[in-house]
Amino acid sequence: MEIKRRYCLKKKELKKIKEELNNIFGVEIFPKKSNGELAITSEYDIILINNESVAFKINDKIYPTLKVLMNHNLNKGKVVVDMGAVKFIANGADVMAPGIVDADDNIDEGDIVFVVDETYNKPLCVGEALIDGKTMKESNKGRAIKTIHYVGDDIWKLC
Repeated sequence: MEIKRRYCLKKKELKKIKEELNNIFGVEIFPKKSNGELAITSEYDIILINNESVAFKINDKIYPTLKVLMNHNLNKGKVVVDMGAVKFIANGADVMAPGIVDADDNIDEGDIVFVVDETYNKPLCVGEALIDGKTMKESNKGRAIKTIHYVGDDIWKLC
């Protein structure tokens, strides 16, 4: 996968993206005075702030990249998995409920979430919640999170 086009974002577009990312995690992901660009690939659009990839768009929905999550200590939308689940998630598998150790209680079905391991607290994947946070912690079977972006995928390599 390679970048087909790249162009600067208008201030209005940049403001909208910033607000969307702030709503997802409740904190400012990038500074107020920032240069924004949009890199278009065959599969998705990547949003670059000050030449650093911070998010990507799939079907007009914005998801943060794992690299930007590594630079921020976020708790909103955070799901913790045991070390046994790490190798599966690192290969792009969806997150299963039995592997979840802890989850933010405020997660609702359909929310954008990120998954970290319990030992190192490092982000492993970004996904969409299939069930709410309370159910994630209590459930012992089934899928809990649909993986959208994970360590080692095309977005990871491109950024």
